[in-house]
Amino acid sequence: MTSNKSAIHEQGNGYFDEETSADVVNARMGDAADPRLKQILAVLTKHLHAAIKEIEPTQDEWFAAIKFLTDTGHMCNSWRQEFILLSDVLGVTMLVDSINHRRPSGATPNTILGPFYVEGSPHYRNGENICLDGKGEPALVRGRVVDVQGRPVAGATVEVWQTNNDGFYDVQQKGIQPENNLRGTFSSEVDGSYWFQTVKPRYYPIPYDGPVGKMLQAVDRHPNRAAHLHFIVSAPGYERVITHIFTPDCPYLAEDAVFGVKRDLVATFDKVDDQHLATEYGMPSPFLLVNWDFVLAPSAHAAG
Repeated sequence: MTSNKSAIHEQGNGYFDEETSADVVNARMGDAADPRLKQILAVLTKHLHAAIKEIEPTQDEWFAAIKFLTDTGHMCNSWRQEFILLSDVLGVTMLVDSINHRRPSGATPNTILGPFYVEGSPHYRNGENICLDGKGEPALVRGRVVDVQGRPVAGATVEVWQTNNDGFYDVQQKGIQPENNLRGTFSSEVDGSYWFQTVKPRYYPIPYDGPVGKMLQAVDRHPNRAAHLHFIVSAPGYERVITHIFTPDCPYLAEDAVFGVKRDLVATFDKVDDQHLATEYGMPSPFLLVNWDFVLAPSAHAAG
């Protein structure tokens, strides 16, 4: 079987030509290269060349693009990854996440992890309060962890973290916010139920002081993330879910800067003025009530 590389040379097209540019470049890859790497690079080259032909950039424009990527690399360090931020704002991070977490109908959708997750958050008993700075509108989040047949999943781990009422995570304000403010880990009960006290989350901007922020400004885009609570829900035999729930009244719900909002992840935050219910859960009255179930899909190993 004649390789693509040999075919190009047999046709006399081994030299660069605008019309067949991607084919010429891809034909230079040898047969000893990793097949998956060849596939990836060939597709990237094909679409990159097609984009260049459609755009027809000037030399100055192409140099500006290279400078932008160079500046993006210079912005990366041990605690900030500007290329991940670039992937986020172009919707690529969410697309890769969606491709890798296709789940059966009814299962809770995945979304991106975000940069502010911290392993080992404090373990609380159901009903305890994760808001340590006392800021914000009190909210009770309750629900069940179930499988796709609606059966309870007992002992599931429910990790949660969010911003405070000023729009910052605790790790962004060390010495200002209490350590582990608005983050904690809970376990579902025998009937799959979980519940905890918190406050309504607030929207906040992604880092916009670097080249990605300049790009957003240049194309008239804001840097704000829609208000949300982060969750990781896991249990033996089930796929781990990394997800958010979003407030329905956030002004940035339909234009989240990193495209993290999915329709099925928008919750209802009901204002409840019920002293009996408030007393039952140890809440002030009135308070916001969020009812939210997590539906876990079986892991590939368990399903197989």
